[in-house]
Amino acid sequence: MAGALNRRKVLVVGGTGYLGQHLLQGFSEIEDIPYDLAFTHHSNSVPLHPLLHAIPRAVAFQVDLRTGDGFDVVSQKFGHPHVVVNCAAISVPRACESDPDAAMSVNVPSSLVDWLLSFREGNTLLIHLSTDQVYEGVKSFYKEEDETVPVNVYGKSKLAAEQLISEKCPNFAILRSSIIFGPQTISPVPKSLPIQWIDSVLSKGDEMNFFYDEFRCPVYVKDLVIVILSLTQRWLSEGKKMQLLLNVGGPDRVSRVQMAEAVADFRGYSPSLIKPVSASSVDRGVSSPADISMDISKLVRTLNVVPTSYKEGVKLTLGIP
Repeated sequence: MAGALNRRKVLVVGGTGYLGQHLLQGFSEIEDIPYDLAFTHHSNSVPLHPLLHAIPRAVAFQVDLRTGDGFDVVSQKFGHPHVVVNCAAISVPRACESDPDAAMSVNVPSSLVDWLLSFREGNTLLIHLSTDQVYEGVKSFYKEEDETVPVNVYGKSKLAAEQLISEKCPNFAILRSSIIFGPQTISPVPKSLPIQWIDSVLSKGDEMNFFYDEFRCPVYVKDLVIVILSLTQRWLSEGKKMQLLLNVGGPDRVSRVQMAEAVADFRGYSPSLIKPVSASSVDRGVSSPADISMDISKLVRTLNVVPTSYKEGVKLTLGIP
């Protein structure tokens, strides 16, 4: 593959989402890489113009993941990609719980997989974003081979996607991501961003409840971009068969209280504004796993990356020198 003269093609599915935009930025900042870049979007809730202005080499396509409408246009105008990164999802657990059919139809990318399988060459790598919510949450530091027992529709839909991809796709990398945090995107996304939300709430001086008994390994968005760029580069340069499953979290296991305390500490807000409560004291309309912290040693070993600590990531997100 490395010796081929034709330009490589990279497609980001869900390019207007939070990770998608950061990923397009990351791809666009690489110099002298011989590939073309495209992305898909579903609705027009995020304005495209700022994104296309900032990343002029990227081509946008409207695609409906539920039906596959639009993929034929990608084939005709862009061609068959060598790497596809699927960032598209209904990722709000409550929304998945209230409409399981919609969650399954978007989060299990059947139309995308069928499209990829239609390529005669069969030389496409699918990098798929999954979630830590495939784990049950009854212990700390889950490993990739641990049993997956999702407790909500969101986790179940993402696990079904993993099973589909690992059964049907010849080459894939499934990334089980934790909470993704970091700076704002080029085109602001409608979903609230965790650190910015905590900062906004505490800046008003009002007391706010945070869970002390739910644990995650939040991952700094630019680390996740580095992971995806590394996998892309490895595939384009080596072209060796790839079937990878990786936990992609940050190095720190933190509760919601600890997440808020870091923001308060850097901003100088009173820690008394943070009221620790048990997750069971609040009805969120959806079951939530208690401890889905992840062991990321396989990620570090496989890609030789060292993810940013949670506190350092918060500093970078808030722009604190």
